[in-house]
Amino acid sequence: MRRLALLALILAAACTSRGGGSCRGEYCGTVVFAGIGQPASLLPPATDHILDRDIYDQIFLKLADVGPDLNTVGDSGFQPQLADRWTWRDSLTLAFHLDPRARWQDGRPVTAGDVAFTFAAYTDSVLDAADRINLVRIASVTAPDSATAVFRFRQRYPEMFYDAVYYLRILPAHLLRDLPRAQWRSAAFGRNPIGDGPYRFIRWDPGQSLELVADSSFFLGRPHVRRLIWRFAGDLSVAVTQLIAGEADAIEVLVSPANIERARQAPRLALYPYPGSVFTFVSLNLRARDGSLPHPLFGDPAVRRALVAATDRVRMTQSIYGKTAQVPPAPIPEAWTALWLSDLQVPAYDTALAARELERRGWRLGSDGVRQRGGRKLAFTLAVPSTSPPRRQYAQLIQEELRAVGVAVTIDAMDNVTMQARLHSGAYDAAIESWANDPTPSSSVPQMWMRGGGSNFGHYSNPAFDQWARAATRARSAAAATEAWRAAFGVLAEDAPVIVLSAPDNVAAIDRRVTNVRLRPDSYWAYVRNWRIAPSQFNARDQLVR
Repeated sequence: MRRLALLALILAAACTSRGGGSCRGEYCGTVVFAGIGQPASLLPPATDHILDRDIYDQIFLKLADVGPDLNTVGDSGFQPQLADRWTWRDSLTLAFHLDPRARWQDGRPVTAGDVAFTFAAYTDSVLDAADRINLVRIASVTAPDSATAVFRFRQRYPEMFYDAVYYLRILPAHLLRDLPRAQWRSAAFGRNPIGDGPYRFIRWDPGQSLELVADSSFFLGRPHVRRLIWRFAGDLSVAVTQLIAGEADAIEVLVSPANIERARQAPRLALYPYPGSVFTFVSLNLRARDGSLPHPLFGDPAVRRALVAATDRVRMTQSIYGKTAQVPPAPIPEAWTALWLSDLQVPAYDTALAARELERRGWRLGSDGVRQRGGRKLAFTLAVPSTSPPRRQYAQLIQEELRAVGVAVTIDAMDNVTMQARLHSGAYDAAIESWANDPTPSSSVPQMWMRGGGSNFGHYSNPAFDQWARAATRARSAAAATEAWRAAFGVLAEDAPVIVLSAPDNVAAIDRRVTNVRLRPDSYWAYVRNWRIAPSQFNARDQLVR
């Protein structure tokens, strides 16, 4: 009886932590996420890494967010966040009225001035945020008063509202105004942020973990799970092992059939399939490492097409994923159903065609089995994140298959932070990337493939592609948009700046004691603040009193 009484006292006790308030009953509990790799920064426009976004989306809010149906056309279904309502003043002018309860976590009110400041930061070429290209059709954001932010658009198009809200995590002007934008990527604020969201930053132990605590005064309702902890793992297999061993509670994507089966065999875990938003691909850098154009190998589209033809993507994907992934017909995720079901075709695997194309371009086999032309070997380095076993496997298979047609590939494995730095600086020949996509191609595609896109690391540029992509974003019907995107991806396939590898299914694994779980393909943990852990299901971590 004494032990039961003591447990009851622990569950009901008030516990303090910086800004966390009291911990009582259903407002306690801890969820530990198995994070793969290391975050670079928690300052939203300064990073586009998936892990960083998963964390900072708990700290910073948007004006409004897409609803569960992921509609991106018009403003139907969008859910208020910092703005409690909005009005269209005319066809090009949208006014957001801020919720007067919204506060920064240092107590200052969130104002329309913060919204205007955030837009200026995201669109600043010095900072060069990845989403800057997705905001070019917004002419201005002004603050006529502290509670009203007014967006003026350059033209009408179906996803105006989506563009206004989806990319902008609103930032505190009073804390960042004096910090030069050139310093934002390495700013101390990115390692100790103050936001306006449901969770507050507590601590970051480099190489180990990061902790957030629920803001008990959060104006949209106190989160039920009090603590969120990301425990960093060197790679996916280590993260899954942590999960199976009970050292973590949740992982967003298990990726491989072996990991899915390991999680299925763990009684404490529940599996959550949901639509895939990721595709994996080889980015071919069209710019040389010294910054000149074109790249000595990949500047030739015939060589790029030969590399695509020389890789058996279906066989590679089946050997790595089994039946849990497919080779997409273009660089698109499964969640873009209309494009997936259009008449786009997966490029054919044909080593004879690849060899003929390379011969035609003057690349002759040398005595060592590597093709040469003008004293230069047909050889390049392939960058791959060491934290991703599937991408490391792809790298090895690609190395073997290209060797068979006379191409020498050197694999360069590195951690995620180094990989991101290489991509942003252009200091790579080719890289295996995985991209988590937004609900609409209208945002992800320009960012990745149009000239000037913040994530167009391979420097691909074709006016015909840009023209079709712009037509797709302006289309007034879903059918017209699909047709324009199909034409754009047809241009991309002919230019071959990318070798598309796979689009995996999403399967998350989460401890069964966590309930009310919903997952979103474009933002895995978007609904964490609504998750619950019943006091009767608390474990030792949940009962921890600080």
